[in-house]
Amino acid sequence: MRYKLLGKSGLRVSELCLGTMTFGETWGWGASLDESEKIFRRFSEAGGNFIDTSCNYTEGTSETFLGEFLGANRDSFVVATKYTLTKTTSTDPNSGGNSRKNMMRSVESSLRRLRTDYLDILYLHVWDYMTPVDEVLRGLDDLVRQGKTAYIAVSDTPAYIVAQANMLAELRGWAAFIGLQAPYSLNRRDIERELLPMAKHWGMGVMPWGVIGGGVLTGKYDETDDESPKRYDPARMTVRERTRAIIDAVKAVSEETGHSRAQVAINWVRQQQHQAQIVPIIGARTVAQLEDNLGVLAWTLTDAQLQRLSEASAIDLGFPHDFTPGNPYIYGATYDLIDKRP
Repeated sequence: MRYKLLGKSGLRVSELCLGTMTFGETWGWGASLDESEKIFRRFSEAGGNFIDTSCNYTEGTSETFLGEFLGANRDSFVVATKYTLTKTTSTDPNSGGNSRKNMMRSVESSLRRLRTDYLDILYLHVWDYMTPVDEVLRGLDDLVRQGKTAYIAVSDTPAYIVAQANMLAELRGWAAFIGLQAPYSLNRRDIERELLPMAKHWGMGVMPWGVIGGGVLTGKYDETDDESPKRYDPARMTVRERTRAIIDAVKAVSEETGHSRAQVAINWVRQQQHQAQIVPIIGARTVAQLEDNLGVLAWTLTDAQLQRLSEASAIDLGFPHDFTPGNPYIYGATYDLIDKRP
């Protein structure tokens, strides 16, 4: 495992991040306490120090497990958790969302479950489209000043909100976001339109989740005899024609390289460093799955293989990406706007 400075910070994180949404069986498809600990220990043995969780993962079980595993070695790990979401059974209107009230309550609860007095990174988990940006930023800055989190980051939030937040932080001397989480995979490349360029502009590290498409890219949902627990119900899955073409491309590269389809999908994301600083989040329900994921550290896709996979999964970036000097599309687009009547 190699290390890098995360975004515009001095924080050293491993080149892969361990996602712990699978820690706990509360949601019906996760790992037991014993298996979760094995996954955590194996990631640590491989040199991984970057751990990702959330206040709501498996209804808090993920943080509880992680707090037990960290133990006396807590300071050796970069622990990131999130606030925003809460139990769906809650009847308290302030128990979720981005408000300062929920932020402070969530952080105190997370600290107790994690058995620590500080977080390394606190994420805003999901933008709620209600809370003022300055309320969020001031609250997060207070937590940094109180020493309850060393850094702040943002997840699943529009680019314009993140940009506004970082500018507010810069103008007012508040802590700014050093990282961004968003879904990114061969079959989900839409963050290339706005989020990745924005993150690169602000010098933010990007932690993609869903890098194997929830197992879709590995062909997991095509295996009708596979009875293992799945995050999604196969009976309700519809794999689009475009996605099947991507799956076929992944399979072809997998056979060509002798590496698993999961490794092919992860490495494609891992090698998108020209888009922004990328630190993929890998998740596993078993140690065997983690071992396979860690295999990406030993090899990389060739330029030709990257190109084949990128072409198979290409999306239309649209305006303003296609509106550049010398791009033939400009002339066609401009012509379409001309009134052709005599």
